[in-house]
Amino acid sequence: MKKPAKKPRPAGLPSREDLLAFIGTHKGKAGVREIARAFGLKNADRAALRQMLRGLQDDGKVEQRRKKLHHAGTLPTVVLADITQRDKDGELIAVPTEWDTEEHGEAPRIRIHVPRKARPAEIPGVGDRVLTRTEETGEEGEAIRHTGRIIKVLDRARQRQLGIFRALPNGGGRLEPVDKKQLGRELAVPPGATADARDGDLVAVEVTRQGRFGLATAIVKERLGSLKSERAASFIAIHAHEIPHVFRREALAEAEAARPTGVAGREDWRALPLVTIDPIDAKDHDDAVHAAADTDPGNPGGFVITVAIADVAHYVTPGSALDRDALVRGNSVYFPDQVVPMLPERISNDLCSLRPNEDRGALAVRMVIDRNGRKRSHTFHRVLMRSAAKLHYAQAQAAADGRADEATAPLLSPVIAPLYAAYRARLHERAERQPLDLDLPERKIMLKPDGTVDRVIVPPRLDAHRLIEEFMILANVAAAEALERARVPLIYRVHDEPSPEKIEALREFLETLDIRLAKGQTMRPGDFNKILARVKGSEHEQLVNEVVLRSQAQAEYSADNYGHFGLNLRRYAHFTSPIRRYADLVVHRALIRAHHLGSDGLPNSVDVPALNEIAARISAAERRAMKAERETTDRLIANFLADRIGATFEGRISGVTRAGLFVKLNDTGADGFVPARVIGDDYFRYHEARHALIGDHTGESYRLGDAVTVKLVEAAPVAGALRFELLSEGRYDKAPKGRRTRSERPQSRYKKRRRA
Repeated sequence: MKKPAKKPRPAGLPSREDLLAFIGTHKGKAGVREIARAFGLKNADRAALRQMLRGLQDDGKVEQRRKKLHHAGTLPTVVLADITQRDKDGELIAVPTEWDTEEHGEAPRIRIHVPRKARPAEIPGVGDRVLTRTEETGEEGEAIRHTGRIIKVLDRARQRQLGIFRALPNGGGRLEPVDKKQLGRELAVPPGATADARDGDLVAVEVTRQGRFGLATAIVKERLGSLKSERAASFIAIHAHEIPHVFRREALAEAEAARPTGVAGREDWRALPLVTIDPIDAKDHDDAVHAAADTDPGNPGGFVITVAIADVAHYVTPGSALDRDALVRGNSVYFPDQVVPMLPERISNDLCSLRPNEDRGALAVRMVIDRNGRKRSHTFHRVLMRSAAKLHYAQAQAAADGRADEATAPLLSPVIAPLYAAYRARLHERAERQPLDLDLPERKIMLKPDGTVDRVIVPPRLDAHRLIEEFMILANVAAAEALERARVPLIYRVHDEPSPEKIEALREFLETLDIRLAKGQTMRPGDFNKILARVKGSEHEQLVNEVVLRSQAQAEYSADNYGHFGLNLRRYAHFTSPIRRYADLVVHRALIRAHHLGSDGLPNSVDVPALNEIAARISAAERRAMKAERETTDRLIANFLADRIGATFEGRISGVTRAGLFVKLNDTGADGFVPARVIGDDYFRYHEARHALIGDHTGESYRLGDAVTVKLVEAAPVAGALRFELLSEGRYDKAPKGRRTRSERPQSRYKKRRRA
């Protein structure tokens, strides 16, 4: 049979070769709009152009990052990189810190250019982490095609390893590693090399010998402190991740010299009954809210929502010692047993904490919404305010539900009821916008006075929480819109759409649950929500929520806007918490500059490239904080369960790898590991598309999200590691449609034995 002829390309469209040439040589943004303009395409041709670009992506010729098209495997202009070696000519070679080898193949290597006149502090070495400005200088096929110029050396090479010193009678000791990956790899510390470390001290050592037989040896270089304190778990994380936790003397001096702001240069809003609504154990209160029915007859059923944020920019000015320390930290780090703040307590817990009945400076946004919650207008103001009350979430919710207490009863009609009425209006807009609506409960560790775990709870999710979130999102959008309109650069909070590869992996997985996605389908948050709604209440609900979460990109900061996919917003900036996030402080300064609200705004010398460098640094700091917080929780829980070796627990499989299964316990949320080699009598093979380990002979499978019973066989509190033994059998599902590989076919003798 004669094959049908290919559909001819519309006359105006460029060829694939022309498209690739344009994308490779165009210096700025290269998206559909720019390509259409360059080739003089009409609006009617854009659908066909998108189809051509999608074909190039499917073929691996180009990839999409931040709404821009690049040749596949290329690097962004500013990138974090780790220097890994010197070449034969002595030049430094680096690789990007974050690179998905499964998605893009081998990471590109970058030849680092070091200026001849660079000062010693500006010259990096092997093992250092650097922020570089990269460009592609080589030709296709060359081993190293990228050159990087150093913007800043961020982290010097770690010539040390951390561990807990365990003293031995001979005067030496052993080092117990604090990293899960190093479990079972103790180091020997000979007598005379202990630096007077005591048993139980956290120490930094330098490895001096790696032998084939026996333990490697090390010398203690630094005693970091004793773990016999109530903050041992977070103490380890702070040092393991080198989180800055001591303020410089100059920064503390600036904080102590600061004085409360007055009304000069501000609007006096002290009569407006703004209130703070926070967790019951909150130490600082940096946002306050108010709502009232709009009196404009042209906006029937509408509301005026006010969000006031502590004026941190008044105290932390550009280039000051406080500013330099805040940028290095990037954000506050929240451990269960302590907080490492971005700013000294004099600022965060005192001058910028919106305490009831105390005058405080604030940057406020007043937003008018219609009866369906859509924002009609907004204005920004620098004000002096006085909080009318400090409420916690459960307290505000109880008042709204008709159970007001002594503090909330006088506020119910004038303050709380209008807040909830405005929130209900906003729900109409949220339903229309359809942000990604994942249902993943968050656990909270409750500690005893000695810093050990008392219990783990799942706090209830109240409308009071959602109210504050919705108002903060609205304020963040207003900030981004205001700065774009004023043409003042800013740092956006951005969240890219899932990559085509991740969508395809999700499609293959959902097919195993008889949920169909069209191949090549473009996914919006609402499409994910339909999938989640379909499995709600079923045995697969938690599994699908986990897999959908893993298909998403990671949110980050950028001076280039490519939208927020999860919230389904075109523009979004963090404005609401400058006490604990440097990005918000930058946005405050930009608003001050844009609206001429003072002389302490964003300097005119700060442009988009400078903000992109800041964004890269604080994004890295955010990831560092998340990892440190997660590890601290693991250590606390492992210590909590250490005396329950042999106990059985109910849980769910939270991760599947070639090496084994990760299991999350239902009651505590603790994560532990089951090695593949100890599962049953079969050989279990990893099947990526099904998120499962499947027995070669029996077809028995353990899949992400499956409920399992496990026994705790080992706990390493210092490393935060738990090892489980699997007690429950796997499932014997019917095979997915299509031809199976040999390893997926159960052999008959095993099937007969099972039936017998």
